[in-house]
Amino acid sequence: MTVQSALKPFRVLAYIVGVMLLLLVAGMVLKYAFAVPGPVSIISPIHGFLYAVYLLAALNLGLKARWTWPYTLGVLLAGTIPFLSFVIERKVTRRVQGQVAAA
Repeated sequence: MTVQSALKPFRVLAYIVGVMLLLLVAGMVLKYAFAVPGPVSIISPIHGFLYAVYLLAALNLGLKARWTWPYTLGVLLAGTIPFLSFVIERKVTRRVQGQVAAA
């Protein structure tokens, strides 16, 4: 599996995890501001599972692209902060495409 083929699953999962995290934040607002606990109990395990898959995809990409461990760790943590996974996805895509073009 090449760097290019590892990039696509990372990109898809970065968007999915980002959307799920925003849904989780909305669910937390509903739970703690309006006493509606239902959405959080559904969204949080789904987000947790998808985040674990995102971690595997990001780690796979990081190993194939030969990123430094601090950079890889930053990408891995991007799925925990709302909107950051979208920003990091763009930066990672540009970086990987630049590496592929240079090679």
